[in-house]
Amino acid sequence: MTRLLQIHAQMITTGLAHNTFCASNLISFCALSDSGDINYAHFLFHQTPQPNLFIYNTMIRSSARSPSPKDSIFLYTQMRTRGISPDHYTYPFLLKACGRIEALELGKTIHGVLLKAALDSDSFVRSSLINMYTNCGSVESARRLFDKMSDFNVVSCNAMIGGYVKVGDLGSAKWLFDKMPERDLVSWSTVIAGCVQIGDSKKAMELFGEAQTLGIRVDEITLASLLSASAHLGALYQGKWFHAYIYRSCVKLDAVLGTSLIDMYSKCGGIETALTVFRLMPKKDTLAWNAIITGLAVNGYGERALQIFLEMQREGEMPDDVTFIGVLCACSHAGLLDEGLRYYESMIRFYRIKPRVEHYGCMVDLYGRAGLLVDALDFIRKLPVQPNAAIWGALLGGCFIHGNIELGEHVGRILIELEPQHSGRYVLLSNLYANANRWDDVRNIREMMKERGINKIPGRSKIEAKGMVHEFVMGDKSHPQTKEIYHKLDEMMKHLTLAGYTPDTSTVLFNLDEEEKENALGYHSEKLAIAFGLINLGPNMPIRIVKNLRVCVDCHSATKLISKIYDRRIIVRDRSRFHHFEQGYCSCKDYW
Repeated sequence: MTRLLQIHAQMITTGLAHNTFCASNLISFCALSDSGDINYAHFLFHQTPQPNLFIYNTMIRSSARSPSPKDSIFLYTQMRTRGISPDHYTYPFLLKACGRIEALELGKTIHGVLLKAALDSDSFVRSSLINMYTNCGSVESARRLFDKMSDFNVVSCNAMIGGYVKVGDLGSAKWLFDKMPERDLVSWSTVIAGCVQIGDSKKAMELFGEAQTLGIRVDEITLASLLSASAHLGALYQGKWFHAYIYRSCVKLDAVLGTSLIDMYSKCGGIETALTVFRLMPKKDTLAWNAIITGLAVNGYGERALQIFLEMQREGEMPDDVTFIGVLCACSHAGLLDEGLRYYESMIRFYRIKPRVEHYGCMVDLYGRAGLLVDALDFIRKLPVQPNAAIWGALLGGCFIHGNIELGEHVGRILIELEPQHSGRYVLLSNLYANANRWDDVRNIREMMKERGINKIPGRSKIEAKGMVHEFVMGDKSHPQTKEIYHKLDEMMKHLTLAGYTPDTSTVLFNLDEEEKENALGYHSEKLAIAFGLINLGPNMPIRIVKNLRVCVDCHSATKLISKIYDRRIIVRDRSRFHHFEQGYCSCKDYW
């Protein structure tokens, strides 16, 4: 741009600045080059007395991919007013702008213009129409257009696959992907991202394996999706492989990819590596700071998360609402009540950030974990918005931790009214009753669930070993190593008993005798996963487990002892946070 400004100055002094051909080249560089400046392009455009079709197309194209896609519409309107007729290069970018701002009616109007001008048969224009309709959520219209196409090209197929992915119809996306005679990088990236989007991370990994076999070199966007899949599965070693792939392939570690790596390592329990990646990033944006603050918070390092936040402030990076969710989460998990209250006030008064429901939930959780249940209830009653299920759920969690049956019962009933199909609300209220030995109430809750057709979500624990992710449920006997796993489980229970372990049967929902309760607890999914890990992972390797539900009190106590008995580091990621077990202690300090 520095050199271009010099050239422009020379053109002004020689009188060439008003030459349309010269002006169009200046505008093209500023508008479309990676080292250009869209604002200067607009300045040049307004200085051009008679912009031609090429200049208008350049500006429409640039605006369509800019932060202000609406400018494309204004430019198109101005062009028509000046009597300049658009061509088949104009409409694809105009349709792109419509798709980005989800202006479906305007897109339909442009479609009508294309039909009248007989430009709709152009394959590039038709692909752009499909993209516009899918981006506006009208997949049926896109499919009708697609079915009328006689020449199925990669661009139109990619547009249709992208539309299916956007509405969550991965079955149709995969069907079309499989039918494509040839696929490009966009095809693979779109379908892999779609798998990650709907939570089918295993399928995303399989597709990546296929792409590698065919010699497809994936880009930064696909790698970010694959890192997200690794984070979802808790597959640290798979994530490390992708990190190595980035390094080997000399892929530029930009802000998006760096943030994805931080998120992956954080969600797989490798928080120290996440910190290393963060420190090595040449340029950090707010998303990167947010990722490391939240990662430290959920891994139980609340004080370090707050230190990073202070560093962020010193660096002059402006925190946003997501930053403060991470900060308040850090205070909550670390039991830092005073700090949490101070940061909440700072967010509102100093940074002028309007609290969202998530911030309110964090504050209720902060009060609840600290045992200040009356303060939490008072905070909820003074909220300027109607409290939702997440806010009441945070209070119910506090009631369960501190055994407040009376308030917990009241909150539990509110939650069941708000979310009558959410099994977790019934289960937590049942656990509350079970702790108080109110078995009639436990039965009533279970009867209510049965009448409403609600089933308890089974606990599932995932563990990665030798490049594969293995999943267990309570009492699971489907694994090929079942015999060895249960043998190791028996060995674990004997060692635990010798170490003074007594099963905590308070959270078993059924009114069973103590022996039956102990047997039920012994086969919880995380205990099976730990047994599997002891068999299959080397003696110095940490055992990493991902649990879809909150870790129960008994498994938490047992895992602390197992970490000491077997001298193993065990990392468990449950529904809301990490537990790092080592030498009989947990990073949560029994505060979860």
